Amino acid sequence: MGRVTERRKVIRIRDGAVSTRPDTLVAEEPLEIRLGGKPLAITMRTPGDDFALAAGFLVSEGVLARADELANIVYCAGATGEGGANTYNVVDVRLADGVPVPDINLERNVYTTSSCGMCGKASLEAVRTTARWPLDTSLGTPARLAPATLAALPDRLRAAQRVFDRTGGLHAAALFTTDGELLDVREDVGRHNAVDKIVGRALQQGLLPLSSCVLMVSGRASFELAQKAVMAGIPVLAAVSAPSSLAVDLAQETGLTLVGFLRGSSMNVYAGEHRLALGATAATG
Repeated sequence: MGRVTERRKVIRIRDGAVSTRPDTLVAEEPLEIRLGGKPLAITMRTPGDDFALAAGFLVSEGVLARADELANIVYCAGATGEGGANTYNVVDVRLADGVPVPDINLERNVYTTSSCGMCGKASLEAVRTTARWPLDTSLGTPARLAPATLAALPDRLRAAQRVFDRTGGLHAAALFTTDGELLDVREDVGRHNAVDKIVGRALQQGLLPLSSCVLMVSGRASFELAQKAVMAGIPVLAAVSAPSSLAVDLAQETGLTLVGFLRGSSMNVYAGEHRLALGATAATG
């Protein structure tokens, strides 16, 4: 536990001068997620918030949606360590009595993402049919999100990235209110893991759906991240970089507000503009 960072010796070259010094690196280790004792997935992650990560992953898979559907999550002692030592790299999720185990492949013990094995229209249909909460009315009139509020989120996210300051090697996801108040922030080597940790913590606290929140991510907005937002009932996803074409398609299909290239006062709105207080009709060209 507590292996968020590690120290390594590096050779540093600056303006031709060579020196040796220790450097702080973000830790990266595999986490195997089991469901009812059966292997489900392995993800490379930064250790910490492992139970939340597993819970959030299962939200995006459509397995969990409410806190009372989760019985418990435990580390599997001695699962892979020499001499039976606990590596804290395997977790087992137990569903509450009466919660059905979905028809998912419990033998895919490889690195996976929530969009694994699907593409194009199949991906869109799968999310649309498994999402528990429709987004179409979230943050609707009269509650609108001001672009100026969105513009302030990247700096607030960056200011909350404590481990990034020491390593420079982490993605981050943050949950904000529509007034720009920071509710939670998580960091991880995988942008999808950071979002899973956010969503998993919300599930554990009984806060799903997050229908009055904005999800801000430090990188691009992939289909996978858009999927995780939709599955958690989050109506707005904002990213500092570009979205993928399939992320835009999903946003348009589900009613998600998708904002990319959020830098300073500039941003691109790819879908769900009805939630933004734009003031005037946007010009087309």
